[in-house]
Amino acid sequence: MAGGLEDAQAPHYVGHRERLRDRFRDKGADSLADYELLELVLFRFMPRRDTKPVAKALIEKFGTFAEVLGAQPERLMEVKGVGESIATDLKVLQAVALRFSIGAAVQRPILSAWSAVLKHCRAAMAFEVDEQFRILFLDKKNRLISDEVQQRGTVDHTPVYPREVVKRALQLGASGLILVHNHPSGDPTPSRADIEMTRFIVEAGQKLGLVVHDHIIVGREGHASFKALGLLA
Repeated sequence: MAGGLEDAQAPHYVGHRERLRDRFRDKGADSLADYELLELVLFRFMPRRDTKPVAKALIEKFGTFAEVLGAQPERLMEVKGVGESIATDLKVLQAVALRFSIGAAVQRPILSAWSAVLKHCRAAMAFEVDEQFRILFLDKKNRLISDEVQQRGTVDHTPVYPREVVKRALQLGASGLILVHNHPSGDPTPSRADIEMTRFIVEAGQKLGLVVHDHIIVGREGHASFKALGLLA
């Protein structure tokens, strides 16, 4: 009798949560739509609320699960039901995912783990609304020393200073670099400014024995490699 009363008073979304969890356990993440996977995440952040409307609103606004995690906190908070705490929790989740993705490349020469590097770069930057300039610093055995965002810019420009790039490489004792930046427009095609900036960094590094292995541009539509395009000697 008491149990029946408790069941009657349980919020309507409790059964839905259990069904989603069961499907995830039995069939894996591929069985869930993006908004459903986001619901599972939000269960932990919003234990006493129906997360489905919030998850659907986030996906509708940003497009995909990855784009939700890549969105800036202030934009996340534009969605009804998302406050500063939830926005921060989502950014923590993104940071965990990025730390995990680069971990696949850390234990061996990074040039032999190229697919992991590309996945990491896309996860980190492809869905950002502003340009970022990132550098992977490598040691003499091409193992990762550090993965750092050097500059943040606007929707179509990031100021990059070759002297600062080389200075940081020397501080870390790096021997090689992989340059990475994103195109928020989605099209990863290198611009003339991208090509000139890369040339300046290559020339500055050569004077100190610093090798630029590649410059990768990432966007929603894919990625472009300067090495593969013949834009790096």
